[in-house]
Amino acid sequence: MSDREIVCEDLNLALDDLRRDGFRLDVIYPADDPHTAVLTRDCSSVRVTTRPDAPAPPRELPSFKPEFVLSAAGGNSGEGRAGMLYRDLIPSRLGGRYIASHIAIPEGGPVSDWVHFHRIALQLITVRRGWVRVVYEDQGGPFVMKAGDLVVQPPGIRHRVLESSPGLEVIEITCPAIHETFADHELDLPNGRVADRKFGDQRFLHHMSEATQWRSFGEGEAQETQVAEATAGLAQVRTLRAGKAGISFPAHNGELVFGFILEGSAVLEFHGAHSVGSGDAFVVPPEQPWRLSDSSDDLRLLHVTTARLG
Repeated sequence: MSDREIVCEDLNLALDDLRRDGFRLDVIYPADDPHTAVLTRDCSSVRVTTRPDAPAPPRELPSFKPEFVLSAAGGNSGEGRAGMLYRDLIPSRLGGRYIASHIAIPEGGPVSDWVHFHRIALQLITVRRGWVRVVYEDQGGPFVMKAGDLVVQPPGIRHRVLESSPGLEVIEITCPAIHETFADHELDLPNGRVADRKFGDQRFLHHMSEATQWRSFGEGEAQETQVAEATAGLAQVRTLRAGKAGISFPAHNGELVFGFILEGSAVLEFHGAHSVGSGDAFVVPPEQPWRLSDSSDDLRLLHVTTARLG
């Protein structure tokens, strides 16, 4: 509970004013379109918000509400946390259970980020284009993620985005959709430690695409990851490619079935035929089969599935 509340029209301007008065940012949410933050100074705290009636982030996972979603490339992006641009790929959030964001940093260079962590059940980040330099708690020094690389960010792991190439694009999937970002003012990263440890039931994973072979997957090929092992079975991620024959997908006995067309084009066959191309995203309800056909030779699909999270 904060000592007082400030309702404002521009959150960033209000945060700048409070920082000049000696306050430090402790919490901000949501990441894709921040409207509320909590700052502290000495023993006092203030909640600043542009949406005083907005619900607080849930303490329990919202109920999963499956539906078919098709999100075309070129949709509007809004400024999110640390000045990054966020494009919402699942506007309904599937009942508040999941958020999928296409995040971009057009100009590149240093990122105005800070050491932070999230109150989440699951978070996956894949680089689509460009590169980004990041650092994580207990994972050694900063490292660069390139196109095709992926990380599992377990609940509570401290991390920071340091800099990026111009034109960086990443795909981020998180459960639940609305969650807090907490600043850690005490920990400096890198923290001089490398440890194979769990954060909750999960482990950090840095998957490197260039070190991963393509293997047979149905009528196509896949670069598999170790996301299932890192998340204790909560999720699986792979990159797929297919020729004209396409790929058939059986019904998934879980929750999320998410696809993002990294490159190329295809026809998504699910209750009709839907042309999909580079930058398009889709969600298919679980327990229902689907298919990609008429695939271009350069098709690359990011394919994410999750288990039933309870």
